[in-house]
Amino acid sequence: MACARGAGRAVAAATVAQPGKRPPEPEPELEEPSLLDAPAPSRRLGSDPGLSDSDSEESVFSGLEDSGSDSTEDATASEEEGEGTSEQRGRMDRSPGQQARTPCSRMEVASMPGEDEYAEDSSDEEDIRNTVGNVPLEWYDDFPHVGYDLDGRRIYKPLRTRDELDQFLDKMDDPDYWRTVRDRMTGHSVRLTGEQVALVQRLQRGQFGDVSFNPYEPAVDFFSGDLMIHPVTNRPADKRSFIPSLVEKEKVSRMVHAIKMGWIQPRRPRDHSPSFYDLWAQEDPNAVLGRHKMHVPAPKLALPGHSESYNPPPEYLPSEEECLAWEQQEPEERKLSFLPRPFPSLRAVPAYGRFIQERFERCLDLYLCPRQRKMRVNVDPEDLIPKLPRPRDLQPFPTCQALVYRGHNSLVRCLSVSPDGQWLASGSDDGSVRLWEVATARCMRTVPVGGVVKSVAWNPHPTVCLVAVAVEDTVLLLNPALGDRLVVGSTDQLLSAFTPPLDPASQPAHWLEASQEERQDGLWLRIHHGKPVTQVTWHGRGDYLAAVLATPGHTQVLIHQLSRRRSQSPFRRSHGQVQRVAFHPTRPFLLVASQRCVRLYHLLRQELTKKLMPNCKWVSSLAVHPAGDNVICGSYDSKLVWFDMDLSTKPYRVLRHHKKALRAVAFHPRYPLFASGSDDGSVIVCHGMVYNDLLQNPLLVPVKVLKGHALTRDLGVLDVAFHPTQPWVFSSGADGTLRLFT
Repeated sequence: MACARGAGRAVAAATVAQPGKRPPEPEPELEEPSLLDAPAPSRRLGSDPGLSDSDSEESVFSGLEDSGSDSTEDATASEEEGEGTSEQRGRMDRSPGQQARTPCSRMEVASMPGEDEYAEDSSDEEDIRNTVGNVPLEWYDDFPHVGYDLDGRRIYKPLRTRDELDQFLDKMDDPDYWRTVRDRMTGHSVRLTGEQVALVQRLQRGQFGDVSFNPYEPAVDFFSGDLMIHPVTNRPADKRSFIPSLVEKEKVSRMVHAIKMGWIQPRRPRDHSPSFYDLWAQEDPNAVLGRHKMHVPAPKLALPGHSESYNPPPEYLPSEEECLAWEQQEPEERKLSFLPRPFPSLRAVPAYGRFIQERFERCLDLYLCPRQRKMRVNVDPEDLIPKLPRPRDLQPFPTCQALVYRGHNSLVRCLSVSPDGQWLASGSDDGSVRLWEVATARCMRTVPVGGVVKSVAWNPHPTVCLVAVAVEDTVLLLNPALGDRLVVGSTDQLLSAFTPPLDPASQPAHWLEASQEERQDGLWLRIHHGKPVTQVTWHGRGDYLAAVLATPGHTQVLIHQLSRRRSQSPFRRSHGQVQRVAFHPTRPFLLVASQRCVRLYHLLRQELTKKLMPNCKWVSSLAVHPAGDNVICGSYDSKLVWFDMDLSTKPYRVLRHHKKALRAVAFHPRYPLFASGSDDGSVIVCHGMVYNDLLQNPLLVPVKVLKGHALTRDLGVLDVAFHPTQPWVFSSGADGTLRLFT
């Protein structure tokens, strides 16, 4: 903009004929209002002073000084206007707001009257109409003026800004709109001359502004390479210029050593002969991959034969019967993927329809081809199968269904066998406990208990005839009065001989005596827990009873002593929801199965001995081997896990024979057998031999799958138990029956 302003003033100065004289009247130029963003054409800097007063009044700027005004014109204008101009100047001096609203009819003269302002004019002068100086105009964004003139008056911004429509009309009407720029210092619109436009174009092209400047003048060498008599400097040569450098010597020695060792090879001339790839050639054995001993070369395509010819011999052309047979074959069974056809010339051969498919299959073959030969071990598959004994060598075990015990109206959740093996007790959802004779499947007694029976356990002591039944939040102790009368009488005498203490201590459960009428039906004791009871189990000696409660907290497991009628909670804190508990058959251990693990507690020391991790989602059942060193547990994710506690706390073997959730597992007290019942309606009997030799692992062999229960409500076998002396297994199912397999 400064360059444009200087050029404008130079043009204005060139138009003045003589200093102090008024220049001739040029043709009046069309003046249009200017815009802030894209100004319309207006008067140039130093425009002709011969313009009329109406042009000055139509200017959108008020109070702008016109540096191009002549002193003679100013005197003539003052004589014509008289008092009006004085009043107008007084109004401008009085109020800036009125000054902004009242346009000046004539610009003030910067110089003194009678003095020629063009006498010392040059193109290098700064514009004197706005004396704000080298100040960023952004400082005036929040003010109504854009600077000050020489008299200290404010130069105000335009009253209104023109919109895009006015700008577009100016652009269409004014042919010189493209050469009009706006001077931000004064607010004027400057119309560039042809010389100024050419100057701007030269600067935009990266050329010099001066037309007469020649950038390609011959250069003058101030210093020549010729040897002169008097050099520029008489400074003596450096010492390093004639003494060998140690650093360069080390570099050269290293390069020489690398060349001797062959690490640096000389550049060989490039071979510009074209290289071709043979599709059917064998791979170079000297290639990088070929030198690898495990490399497998990519499979090659078969060479084309006479059938691929565009005009095959007649013996290669199929007959109609062969064409029909080829079409009826499967694509995988065809010897050729196409039918040979004769054509008169190669130009008459159409496009191959399966080309893209065959290329894609070929790419898949190359992509999926094993690039590395696998290390295969030549092993006989029969050697991988473990050497298991035949099932006939592992007899006896139950093989067929012998008896069905019918009588319950709903699903039978639990069962238990008497120690002598003559009687069977079962609990059902129909609110009753039934006592059966094993040999005849006859129901001897039915005891209504008034609720869903969750668990039944027969006292394992042979001299006590007692059955524990878990009904809702109560454990009932029943004397079934079956078998030897002496045993029945001694049991009644044992239960009635208890004398309660004078000051009973607080217990987590309440022991209640049964009435005389209930004793006649066999009910002797009630143990109230306040929470639902899910399982009861006896200790091997028959005096202690463990109950599992469906409640959160540390009181999930309670141990009751029958002789003292005392209850206690062995744990101080909980480790998850307890699913099952079991007493160790020979040692004072208690096994507690939660959802994810099985913990082994020492009851006398009151400490945790082992923690078994079955790696199951949800443990459902638990059983301990009669010897006490092995444990099996079933889970709802159809796994049966065998633990050898002498070996590890991790599973010794995981059996996945069932297809659905396991509900019950059991060990035979005498024979090396264990069984599992599942929701798939089957009972799987396995041979599980545990050896006395600690160096020999247990032998686990599945021997028989027993089926007979019908699926009801997606439930199958709910409980299993072995006969104490015979290789028989009992099962209770959701179909309301009990079954004996012998």
